[in-house]
Amino acid sequence: ISGLYRTQPNDNGQTGFVQFYDCGGKTCGKLVRSFDKAGKEITSPNTGRNIVANMHDDGNGKFSGGTIWDPGSNKTYKSKMQLSGPVLNVSGCVAVFCKTQKWTPVK
Repeated sequence: ISGLYRTQPNDNGQTGFVQFYDCGGKTCGKLVRSFDKAGKEITSPNTGRNIVANMHDDGNGKFSGGTIWDPGSNKTYKSKMQLSGPVLNVSGCVAVFCKTQKWTPVK
């Protein structure tokens, strides 16, 4: 996976752009821009921080073994991702309970 993806809105309606890149043979994603619920760009103290870290490419659009950081709760969760067409399904998990968001590519 590479490129820029828009996150699904959080509970406040805010979204972000996450740029994916190679981080030592694994995949990481950094928050590069943030937007309010009206779509206006906002300043965020989290810009430049890794949201997704150390994901292993399992092939066929599947990634596992990494983590995702939730800026809203300031917690890090085990994560997995899967491409479904152009949409990236990103899951953060605690034990067997997972929450999934759909991230869309930015053109």
